[in-house]
Amino acid sequence: MSDMAINQVLAQIRAISAQSRPAGADATAATAAAPSAFANLLKTSLDEVNRSAQSASAMADAFQRGTPGVELPQVMIEMQKASVSFRAVAEVRNRLVAAYQDIMNMQI
Repeated sequence: MSDMAINQVLAQIRAISAQSRPAGADATAATAAAPSAFANLLKTSLDEVNRSAQSASAMADAFQRGTPGVELPQVMIEMQKASVSFRAVAEVRNRLVAAYQDIMNMQI
């Protein structure tokens, strides 16, 4: 590759980099304050897992108190659903932490 082609590529990279930078500190603060779609999805998923665990716990308490209409198979199914969803969230967390560590260990 010639020096002229390398200089053209560098100029394009610099131009794209300049366009992607925010105009000032106000733009940075506004971007940081607005939650992303990923953050909303993560919060919704965590709320669902929490709701599932609370529902399973409430059903187990009702079964222990002898509430009519609450059967052991129902309780066990709800407890397993809560357990599986919690394990899935824990695995997602582990993968996110591993990805973060990989990124932090990259050479620049």
